[in-house]
Amino acid sequence: MLKSKFKLVLAEKEIKGKELAEMMGVSPTVVSGWVSGRSFPTTTTLFTIAHKLNVKVDDLYEYVPDEETAE
Repeated sequence: MLKSKFKLVLAEKEIKGKELAEMMGVSPTVVSGWVSGRSFPTTTTLFTIAHKLNVKVDDLYEYVPDEETAE
């Protein structure tokens, strides 16, 4: 499972979700979904976000194994 770290990155960069939405040309609702983990950007969009925020893709999401699949 992927855990969103958008909230942390946006706070560190002092950027509001609405500002990211404007930067990406999407609605604030879309960004809210990314921040909450309810939805995920496409791979291309994810790399664009990372580039615009000057972070690595790994900074935006963390992989957390499901208990069922964890070894």
